[in-house]
Amino acid sequence: MPDRRGPAGRKGVSMELGLGNKRALVTASSKGIGRACALELAREGADVVICARGVETLERARDEIAGETGGKVVAVQCDLTFGSQIEELLERTDTELGGLDVLVTNAGGPPSGHFMDFDDEAWMKAVSLNLMSVVRLNRLAVALMRRAGSGSIVNLTSISVKEPIRGLVLSNSIRAGVVGLSKTLANELGPEGIRVNVVCPGYTATGRMTDLMTARAERENRSYEEIAAGFYESVPLGRFAEPVDIARMVAFLSSEAAGYVNGVTVQVDGGAVRGLL
Repeated sequence: MPDRRGPAGRKGVSMELGLGNKRALVTASSKGIGRACALELAREGADVVICARGVETLERARDEIAGETGGKVVAVQCDLTFGSQIEELLERTDTELGGLDVLVTNAGGPPSGHFMDFDDEAWMKAVSLNLMSVVRLNRLAVALMRRAGSGSIVNLTSISVKEPIRGLVLSNSIRAGVVGLSKTLANELGPEGIRVNVVCPGYTATGRMTDLMTARAERENRSYEEIAAGFYESVPLGRFAEPVDIARMVAFLSSEAAGYVNGVTVQVDGGAVRGLL
């Protein structure tokens, strides 16, 4: 396949969404869905800050994304459960990129298990990782976007906010709060030109999905293969998503091509969610 260049001469296949020269931050982006989102935004011409806890994996992702796209990619170590580190992350983003136009919040999921498996400490850890990190990131990003006069926020959650998933009580409960937050912010910030949307990945081929299927197999005393087959059968398209499937939706919602899309919660799930909304 011939090499195509997107905006600003970037390497790779581009959807040409008009993200050239935009400034983006993608969290938990050294691997999996977060990395795919950062790569897709860089392909579209955005300068990107990525972050993660592990330095080695983070720096490798930075080098690979920059090498593949030819764009500016900045790596910042950050643990999203610490408010002070999130503040440092946004300060570094402002310094390195000169502002912020696109925020994509992403974080690893909480442990799987049933309601009686978790004490208060487990709940508070999950709240810190999957709700409070989003609150803090959105708050600090809005201050930078107001300075720019516009912006786009995409908060990544899970299809569990549309249809609770058995054995994921923490995710089912806490991620729903992100949807409530996002819809509220869409209403509050829309008049300022700041759009807020939610993307709900379905069953995606990542290490997280492998871990969840392994945990369910152990809890239910069934084989991993049997559990995996059940997940596949639940998806009308007959396969798991690849991270890039999620990333393309994120890039679209981040762009002016979706300039009138605000306050939506959209799943990218191959049709797995059976509900009408």
